[in-house]
Amino acid sequence: MLNIRIEKTTAPKAKPQDESKLGFGKIFTDHMFVMNYETGKGWFDPRVVPYQSLSLDPSAMVFHYGQEMFEGLKAYRTEDGRVLMFRPNKNIERANNTNKRICIPEIPEEDFLQAMQAVVSVDKDWIPTAPGTSLYIRPFIIATDPFLGVRPSDTYLFIVILSPVGAYYASGLDPVKIWIEDEYVRAVKGGIGEAKTGGNYVASLKAQMKAHDEGYSQVLWLDGVERKYIEEVGAMNIFFKINGKVVTPMLNGSILPSVTRASCIELCKSWGYEVEERRISVDELVEAARTGALEECWGSGTAAVISPVGNLRFEDEVMEIGGGNIGPLSQRLYDTVTGIQTGKVEDTFGWTVEVK
Repeated sequence: MLNIRIEKTTAPKAKPQDESKLGFGKIFTDHMFVMNYETGKGWFDPRVVPYQSLSLDPSAMVFHYGQEMFEGLKAYRTEDGRVLMFRPNKNIERANNTNKRICIPEIPEEDFLQAMQAVVSVDKDWIPTAPGTSLYIRPFIIATDPFLGVRPSDTYLFIVILSPVGAYYASGLDPVKIWIEDEYVRAVKGGIGEAKTGGNYVASLKAQMKAHDEGYSQVLWLDGVERKYIEEVGAMNIFFKINGKVVTPMLNGSILPSVTRASCIELCKSWGYEVEERRISVDELVEAARTGALEECWGSGTAAVISPVGNLRFEDEVMEIGGGNIGPLSQRLYDTVTGIQTGKVEDTFGWTVEVK
């Protein structure tokens, strides 16, 4: 168990007055968790301190070789005043899988959870309560050795910052338009596509800008080898309801395993839907849209939770799904997941963890 030192700010910031204007990732709370690592010493000096700038050497390895990981999850305030985190153990498991892939020392699960609970507890008054809002939790680790050379760092910082947020998409639960990318590639099997690290996201920016210029919210990636199989959206995993079945791309080493994705699969199975995790070609998707077999499409992720997709575009083919409206299964998933997160729906799966 960590012996966490807590230093509270003497200059608290004003909290947002209008929770309808929070946006996403723009406002940060008063405190952050910090812990150091040194080879031979391990993780040490866990502390909650006032939110502040970092001082790093210009040669710190994170700037030059990209050795860093990050996670994202949320805390919610229930109507009876409790604070709930949603499936934090799944995020910790994924974080340590990323750490293993990019040669960062793992953090014991109980220490990782304690770190997040500590800073959320200190700043729990920042948790918004308006519908659709939450406290976004961003744990990350950066390599800090002042050294120009390609090797794993010997020193790291583990930091957790918090941000009160509204909807990830300004349109809220309105169906979004998705561009299926056929020129650029984000990740390939054997690479780092299944790790949550910044390199995956910078690789997506060029296609993202292209999609935005065409009026689309996000990019849906195809596989990097054959350029024909659906993988994931830039900020979400993707689901389709085809002829009554729920279909989602199988995890293959180049797709990030989202916690919300796993939750959708478990919920759909519990409701009696047949769920297929398999390869889905873009040609199959286009044909399903043409014949009307494609009944619904939605994205899933921590930031957006459930994001219905109303339009898909591949080359010159524009596919409207469900009349451009949210489908009944997408709506049910959103209502159930957000209901469990906020304590309004009974958590029969044991997914929430209370922060005292």
